[in-house]
Amino acid sequence: MPSTWSRLASLQDLFFRQFMLRKSQATSLLTKAACCTLLWLLCMASFAQESITYDIKGVDDSKLRNNIRLHLNGLDVEKALLTDPYWQDEVAEAVATAVQPYGFYNSETNVRILEGDKVAVDVALNAPLTINKVTREIIGAGREDKAFRERFNSLQLKEGDVLNQTIYESFKSSMFNYALSNGYFDYFWQATRLDLVRDEKQANVLLIAQSGPQYQFGELKFVGDDKAKDIIERLKPFKAGDAYSSALLGDFNRRLNQSGYFTRVIARPVVSEAEGLLVPVEVSLLHRPTDAFNVSMGAATDTGPRVRLGWERPWVNDKGHSVSSDIFISEPEQSVTADYRIPMKNITRDYASIEAGYQFIEYNNTSFESETLSLSAHRYWQQDGSPWQQDYSLTYLRETYDQGELEANTTSLVLPGYSLTYSKKDSELNISNGNYFQVLAQYGKEGLGSDIDYIKTVVEAMFIRTYNNKHRITLRGELGAIKTNSFDDVPASLRFYAGGDQSVRGFSFRDLSPKAELINPETGKLYVESIGGKYLATSSVEYAYSIADNWRIAAFLDAGKAADDISDSLAYGIGPGVHWLSPIGAVRVYLARGLSKEENDWRVHIILGPEL
Repeated sequence: MPSTWSRLASLQDLFFRQFMLRKSQATSLLTKAACCTLLWLLCMASFAQESITYDIKGVDDSKLRNNIRLHLNGLDVEKALLTDPYWQDEVAEAVATAVQPYGFYNSETNVRILEGDKVAVDVALNAPLTINKVTREIIGAGREDKAFRERFNSLQLKEGDVLNQTIYESFKSSMFNYALSNGYFDYFWQATRLDLVRDEKQANVLLIAQSGPQYQFGELKFVGDDKAKDIIERLKPFKAGDAYSSALLGDFNRRLNQSGYFTRVIARPVVSEAEGLLVPVEVSLLHRPTDAFNVSMGAATDTGPRVRLGWERPWVNDKGHSVSSDIFISEPEQSVTADYRIPMKNITRDYASIEAGYQFIEYNNTSFESETLSLSAHRYWQQDGSPWQQDYSLTYLRETYDQGELEANTTSLVLPGYSLTYSKKDSELNISNGNYFQVLAQYGKEGLGSDIDYIKTVVEAMFIRTYNNKHRITLRGELGAIKTNSFDDVPASLRFYAGGDQSVRGFSFRDLSPKAELINPETGKLYVESIGGKYLATSSVEYAYSIADNWRIAAFLDAGKAADDISDSLAYGIGPGVHWLSPIGAVRVYLARGLSKEENDWRVHIILGPEL
């Protein structure tokens, strides 16, 4: 079979003779057609070339072997030509080029033709070059900068190490990037040299850096409307005169984008406009619209379909005050809330809030109605980067509730409160790993704005872990207690209930609680109603196994109770389930068997939305 080079030579000779023969008669169109024909023939000849599989011997290191293979695959040669000493030298040269960056400058290569399309390449790496001496020096302000010196002295090549040019070149690039990231904008390598002494199998490294001065943060410059100037100044993690740091500037950009005030914002240094060593920071921004609206929908077996309508005005004034409102609608519950937020030092995590709300609840399985008016003030604290949030609150609550034949009751409470919340998860929609913990306490004193003495404490936690992308374990628990001098006057919405999608599956919503026999005033029939308890204890363990990219099968065991006596027995829920990880969040369906003294029945639970 003729070689590719022979075919190409014949094609070239044919084209040249034909072109010279017809030269006097050739037209521009014919010339173009002949050139296109030649290109097509060359391409066809190239495609006809046989591919070669190189079997590399004598090299154990995968990086070296892969680099050798990469260089060999770049050779444009047919297997038949590898018997030629010229091409064998080319192979040896390709191998030598591939191994030299790793210190092997004395390698030897032998080529053997095997059956089929394979070619054996036997490589003897021989002794590598080792580092004899490393000479380093910093000129400029970086010499007095401890962090700069430590970074400069972090070169991984030490005396006696095998020469690795990839480490050497990577260090030069990373050092240059480090200098720019830390304000040494005039940095350059005054001298870099890698001296190879092949006879002695040694190498000497020389690195001399000219750091220049370290620049500092200057003042902010605003592009566009500057009504957010006061807010942005408070978000800034540096002050004028601080040493420049790209990490601090990145943190500044993160804070700006998380503040919720802008649709687009970016802060960047303008080195070309530096005054002395002060580099101004330009802030380009686009404010959010005056009003923003959103609609969200969900569903659960307990509450049925639910819709949430939101409105927000992010800019009430140039101090960053904002106001929002929320309307929630489901079959058993309807509510309207309004929130006026006042940012403090840390805009996104440190703020005060004044909230007002109205809520109407009517649970079908309890024949209970409740109207609640509330007004509360909150003070939130959360350290930057911390998953812990504190909330000090003062709440005024007035609730009117009606339970069957009992007369309507109205209770007013003034409740100082405190909560501590930990929340961390790897996704907003489909959570693979997450932790949630909250402890809440509220206190009311008769005669100090409250009709009764009232203390309520609640602790709840949830842990989600996924192992090997297959095995998912969810643990959940909740404990609560109420202490009061008149439990009959405790608003029904503040009492404890268990049962339902987020509690003990296998039971209807709020079905697990102390009950009372009441007479329906309209029908005269006797019925049993959940009236809520003083204590709450629930727990759950669930195992899920991934069977496809967006599908999991699950099994769970729930246990819990809401009671007036902590010695009351627990109710249990057990059953299988299936999870569909939809684009809008996890859809979880469970078939649950409820087990208790009063009830042993099956129930289907459908839940849409994240667990944390």
